[in-house]
Amino acid sequence: MSSSKINKSLIKNPPLEGREALYVIKIGGNIIDDENKLSSFLKSFADLSGLKVLIHGGGKLATRLAEQLGVQQQLIEGRRITDAETLKIVTMVYAGYINKNIVAKLQSKGSNAVGLSGADGNLIQAHKRIPTPPLGDGGIDYGFVGDVDAVNNTLIKSLLDQDMSLVIAPITQDKNGQLLNTNADTIAQEIAKAMSNDYEVHLIYSFEKRGVLLNAEDDNSVIQTINQDYYKDLKDNNVIFAGMIPKLDNAFMAVQQGVKRVVIGNAEQLHQLITGDAGTSIIYE
Repeated sequence: MSSSKINKSLIKNPPLEGREALYVIKIGGNIIDDENKLSSFLKSFADLSGLKVLIHGGGKLATRLAEQLGVQQQLIEGRRITDAETLKIVTMVYAGYINKNIVAKLQSKGSNAVGLSGADGNLIQAHKRIPTPPLGDGGIDYGFVGDVDAVNNTLIKSLLDQDMSLVIAPITQDKNGQLLNTNADTIAQEIAKAMSNDYEVHLIYSFEKRGVLLNAEDDNSVIQTINQDYYKDLKDNNVIFAGMIPKLDNAFMAVQQGVKRVVIGNAEQLHQLITGDAGTSIIYE
C-alpha cells in the first residue's frame, strides 16, 4: 500500500458544501493481533489527511489474558458477558495497553494522536444494560456492559479543531463511578451519529475480511451493497452470524440517523474503502 497521503479529491462522495468530512474508523478483528498488519494500517491512517477518529477493539488479547488468569469468558452473538473480573481485564487491555500502543505508533508515524476512553472528559456516558426481556423471561444478564446514553461531541470537536487524531477505547462510564464495557462497533456508530450534525461523517468498519461475505470461507465472496431487506434474508438463512450481526446492526442504525456513508471491509484496503472501491456499502432504503 502506498504511503503517500490519501488524496481526498479521489473520494467518490465529496463533502457537502460547507461541511468538512470526518472519518470515523473502527479497527478490530485479527488486525489488532498482527503487529505487521496493524503497523501497515496505522501508517495508512496516519497518512489520511483531514479529520479522523479511530475506535479500536481488542477482544482476542483480552480473552487470552482472561484465560491465563482463569477467568472464564462467554460471548453471545459476538458480545462479551462482562463480570467484575472481566471488567478489570478489558479495562487494562483496551484502555491501557492497546490504546497507548496505538497512540505511540501513530506518534511515530507523524500523527498527533491522543488516546481516550469513555471516562476521560466525560467522553461517553452509558448505563448498565438492562436485560430485555427480563431475566425471568429469558433475558440475558450481560454484567457490566454499557449501553450509550450520550457522546460529548463538544470535546471531540475541540480536539479535532486542534488537529489531533482521536484514538478511543470502548470503555464507558455511568457518571456514578462505574466503568462499563461497551461494544466497539457501537461506540463507532454512536460517535459517528453524534458528529453528523457538524460534519459529513464517513463510518468505516475495518477488520481482516474484505467485507460482508456470502461464504465465510471465501474472502472473494464480498457482497458489494446490503439494504435492510437483504440483511434480514442473510440473517434468516444464517449466512451471517456471531460478531457480524452487531456490526451490521450498528451500521444500519448509523445510516438511518444521519451518517453519510458506512462501509465494512479490510483494514489493509483503507484507501480503497474511503474511495468506495472496496468493501461492503450499507444502503438505507
